[in-house]
Amino acid sequence: MELLSSLGDGFAVAITFQNLGLALLGCFLGTIMGALPGLGPSNGVAILIPLAFTLGLGATPSLILLTSVYYGAMYGGRISSILLGIPGDEPAMMTVLDGHPMAKKGMAGEALSLSGVASFIGAFIATWGLILLAPQLVKIALLFGPAEYFALFALAFMTLGGVSSTNQAKSAFAAALGLGLATIGVDTQTGVPRFTFGEVHLYDGLDFLVAIVGLFALSEVFIFLENRHGGAEGDSGKLKIGRLTPPISMLKSCMPTMLRTSVLGFIAGVLPGAGASLGSFISYSMEKRLVDKENTFGTGDPRGVAAPEAGNNAAAGGALVPMLALGVPGSGTTAVLLAVLLSLNITPGPLLFTQNPDVVWGLIAALFIANFMLLAMNIPMVGLFTRVLMIPSRILMPIVAMVSFVGIYGISGSSFDLLVMVGFGVLGWLLRKFDVPLVPIILGTLLGNAMENNLRRAVTIDNGNWLTLIDSPLSIALWAIAIIGFVLPLIVGARVKKKMHARRDSEGSLSD
Repeated sequence: MELLSSLGDGFAVAITFQNLGLALLGCFLGTIMGALPGLGPSNGVAILIPLAFTLGLGATPSLILLTSVYYGAMYGGRISSILLGIPGDEPAMMTVLDGHPMAKKGMAGEALSLSGVASFIGAFIATWGLILLAPQLVKIALLFGPAEYFALFALAFMTLGGVSSTNQAKSAFAAALGLGLATIGVDTQTGVPRFTFGEVHLYDGLDFLVAIVGLFALSEVFIFLENRHGGAEGDSGKLKIGRLTPPISMLKSCMPTMLRTSVLGFIAGVLPGAGASLGSFISYSMEKRLVDKENTFGTGDPRGVAAPEAGNNAAAGGALVPMLALGVPGSGTTAVLLAVLLSLNITPGPLLFTQNPDVVWGLIAALFIANFMLLAMNIPMVGLFTRVLMIPSRILMPIVAMVSFVGIYGISGSSFDLLVMVGFGVLGWLLRKFDVPLVPIILGTLLGNAMENNLRRAVTIDNGNWLTLIDSPLSIALWAIAIIGFVLPLIVGARVKKKMHARRDSEGSLSD
C-alpha cells in the first residue's frame, strides 16, 4: 500500500500541463534521435541536456524530459533497423535479423507496430520492476559504509564493459582516464590545486555536462566531417509500409515471447554494465532456442522482432534501478542522467527516496505516462518517423553543433567552457577512432571524487589500515562480484560479441 500511495503522489507531480508537455516533446524527439543511425539514446540525451538547462527547468521536469527522450530513443532505434537493415543503435542490432526481412516482404508497417507493442510491454514491466526492486535495494544500501561504497564504485567500473565488451583493456583505460580527469581542481581535503596549471577556471574541476556534450554530441559532428557522407539516407522510400497494425493473431502468438523476454531483459538491465545490448541479445537467443522449431527466425518471424524489442526496452528500464537506488549507473545513458542529477544538486542513492521523494516518484510516474504516449504516437506516426531517415546528415549535424554550443553557453555563460567542450569533442573523436568506449570516461568523471573521498574516509577511520576495504562480508561480496565481472568478459565476451555479429550477417539481414 505504501508503494501505491507513493506512486499516486508521483502521478500528482507528473500530471501537470508542463510535465505532460515535456514528456510528449521528449518522446517525439527521442524517437527521432533513435531512428537516426548512429545517434542512439546516449547521444540523444546528451544533445538535449543543454535544452533542459536553457529552459530553466527544475529537477523533476528536466528528468521527465530526458527520460522520455531515453525511452523514445529506445523505441526509435527499431525504425532504421527494420526499414534499412541498419541498427539505429547497438541494442537494436538483433531487431535487424527478422525486422528487415519482414519489411522486404511488404510487412514493414506490421513489423514497426509489433515492435512498438513489444517495446511498450518491455518498458511497462520494467517500470513496475523499478517500483518493486529499487526500494528493496535502498534498504540494503543503508548498510553501506565508506569501504562498501568504495567497493561498489569499483564494481561499477570493473563491470562497465559488460559481457558484450569487445576489449576490457580499452574499457579499463577509459575508466582510468575518467578518474584522472576527476582529480582536476582544488583538493577538497587539503585545499591544494591539482592539475589546474594556474588556470582559475579549472579550480572547480571539469563540468560534467560540458564533458558529456563534447564527448557524445560534438564527436559525432567530427566523425561526420571526417566521413562526409550521408549513409543510407533515402533508402526507406524503396520499401512499402503496408498495413500499420499487426493482426490480432500475430499479437497473440507473440505475447508469450514478449512477456518472457521482458523479464529476462529487466534482469540484464539491473546488472551494472550489462545494458540493453545484452538484454536484446540474450532475449533473442533464448527465444530462438525455445520456440524456433521450424528455423523461421532470421527469415521474417514476428517473434524475432518482438523478443529483442521487449528485451532491450525492459533492460533500459532496469538500468534505472541501480542508478536511483545506489547512485551507480546501469548503462551509458543512465550515466548521462546521473550527471544531470548531480548538476541539479540531487545525489542518487539510498537517501534519494526519503530526501527527494517528489523527484523519484514523479520520474517513475512520468515513465508510465511516456510509455503510453509512445505507444499511442508510434503506430499512427510511423509514416512521419520513416521520413526522418531521409534527413541529410549535412543538415542534421550543423543543428547538433548549434544546440551544443548555444546550450552550453546558456548554462555557464563562459567561453572557456566552450573551448573545453571542443577539446572533449576532439578527444571523443580520437577515442572513437581507436574503439575506446566513452561511457567509462563519463563515469570516472562523475564518480571519481566520491570514490576518492570514500577511500580516504575508510582508511582514515581505521587509522591507515588498508585492509579495512575488505573488512566486512558486504565489501568482500562486492569485490568478488567486481572481479568476476571484470574477468568474465575476458573469457566469454569476445565469443558473445562474435555471435551477435555473426548471427546478424549469416542470416542475411543485411543483404539486399
